[in-house]
Amino acid sequence: MESKEPDTVRAGDVLLLKLLLPVILLSLSGCSFIVSKLTFFPDRVHTIPSDSFPPHIRRVPVISGKRVELSCVYLQPNNTKKIVLYFHGNASNIDQCLPELAGFCRAGMNAFGVEYRGYGESSGFPTEKGIYRDAAAALRYVIDTLKYPVDSIFICGRSIGSAPAVEIAQNLRCAGVILITPMTSGNDMGRKMGIGFLTPFMGNPFDNIGKCVNITAPVLILHGTDDETAPFSMGMKLYGKLNGKKTLVKIERGHHNDLEMVDSVKYWGAILNFVEMKN
Repeated sequence: MESKEPDTVRAGDVLLLKLLLPVILLSLSGCSFIVSKLTFFPDRVHTIPSDSFPPHIRRVPVISGKRVELSCVYLQPNNTKKIVLYFHGNASNIDQCLPELAGFCRAGMNAFGVEYRGYGESSGFPTEKGIYRDAAAALRYVIDTLKYPVDSIFICGRSIGSAPAVEIAQNLRCAGVILITPMTSGNDMGRKMGIGFLTPFMGNPFDNIGKCVNITAPVLILHGTDDETAPFSMGMKLYGKLNGKKTLVKIERGHHNDLEMVDSVKYWGAILNFVEMKN
């Protein structure tokens, strides 16, 4: 009688290979492509025609690297040298953030909204390293072309935008850093999403918790207690790691995308107080 054991073993080997193949590929590739696909959800559809902008808002092309053109927006309603360099959250684009940028302007600043590669009308494909290059290019543009002094620039990042904000704020003598619903790291977010088993193969993406110790400027963190995406505990961990002057503002019952709606007085009041500290 012919034994079926070898076929059973081979079938088991094939099944094991199928299960391990994604992990092997992640490990061999450095998983940057996979991380990017799992992380970024660019909105390239809901943009606003530039000719419909009011006079104090204009679209500004910024070159990042050799080939990527970023479709940023510049709001200049105020005669001031204070400006916020703003990095938006995921599943959106900078055009959708004009109301929030207008809020910063009402706090007495001008605003420069950075569009990431692959989002809105920007060219390219979003990656972690790519959006860091975009952040550095936007900072250079604000300093070199728009002529804002470094110590008059507030760097603000919301949600995933906290990553490029923290990246460029390291060892930078800027006016201040504002982090809205920030995450601690990509690995922590992976565990929150239920894919923690992949974190050993993901490296250490979006390592805000490790980099924030290098921020020397004052930092304001705004976070909601009911944040379902980046839990309030992440804001608390970042606050605990910061070495310099820092403020944590807790928005009771605030979720990930509604802090200014849940408690607009506390939200914008905290930003206004933070900005006025530099007067």
